[in-house]
Amino acid sequence: MSIKGMEGYGKIDLHLHLDGSLSAGTILRLAEKDGVKLAAKTEEELLPYITVSRDCRDLNEYLRCFEIPLMILQTEENLFTAAYELGRELGKKGLVYAEIRFAPQLHGRLGTTQEEAVQAVLAGLHKAMEESGDKICLRAILCCMRGEDTHEANLETVRTAAGYLGKGVVAADLAGAEGLYPTGDFAEEFTLARDLGVPVTIHAGEADGPKSIWKALEFGAARIGHGVRAIEDEELMRELAARGIPLEMCPTSNLQTKAAERIVDYPLREYLRRGIKVTVNSDNMTVSDTWAGNEFSLLSKEYGLTEAEAELLYRNAEEAEFDRIAGRA
Repeated sequence: MSIKGMEGYGKIDLHLHLDGSLSAGTILRLAEKDGVKLAAKTEEELLPYITVSRDCRDLNEYLRCFEIPLMILQTEENLFTAAYELGRELGKKGLVYAEIRFAPQLHGRLGTTQEEAVQAVLAGLHKAMEESGDKICLRAILCCMRGEDTHEANLETVRTAAGYLGKGVVAADLAGAEGLYPTGDFAEEFTLARDLGVPVTIHAGEADGPKSIWKALEFGAARIGHGVRAIEDEELMRELAARGIPLEMCPTSNLQTKAAERIVDYPLREYLRRGIKVTVNSDNMTVSDTWAGNEFSLLSKEYGLTEAEAELLYRNAEEAEFDRIAGRA
């Protein structure tokens, strides 16, 4: 199969951030509408601020590209527009299922509540699905945030996720600077998620090592976001395989944040060989300048991904959809 043809396997995206996938054109249009002054006036001028540079040093530097999108996404109207336009773009690219994640607590600078933010995003996703003739299924994951003073807001996020389970929301997550704020510091959030029956995926093993993934498993994670550094722990790899825990791997992003130094050393194939349920995702379409289909093309061209491996990755993604995990498919 041609490299271009490998794009066809990118029909499912389980790890996709809303704020990191806001297009330059949308940002400029919404900024002009709201009277927000930006340092850039054209898409070409704006891209260096919202797309990571080739010499990105680590995850912390990568996260700076979210500053402008978050500045724009502070009203219900803009959240609706962002979700709708992203959902529409995914449909145009041929995706059939995507779980779009965002942190409701980050969108309240102008008074928008977490629940209002969730309602706006779900409405945008619903409109995109309707316009596609239901050719694409779009779901939302609500992110708790790593940080110094995020616990109360995180608990509200988990409670909000519980209230919208089965209504478009499928899970809660923990995102942010993993290396600065260890996964183990957020036990209260995931105790509450368990008590309320909220499925969980956790960013782990990206900027921190295997201990972060072990802690995520202890907290009840049904999936692991990234999980690149599980390769450092033989026992952990056996545990992931035995329990059938899917990994939401994002090759381009993992290379940019230096979770993986070189594509040739990427542990995806070793994980597959050991029976770990790997999936391939985009992470942030704008920040990383990619999309799910492009990830398969990259792996084919630079990693030698075979069609059989691509088919397995696609089947893994189907089985890892939170709708299926929760029995709502």
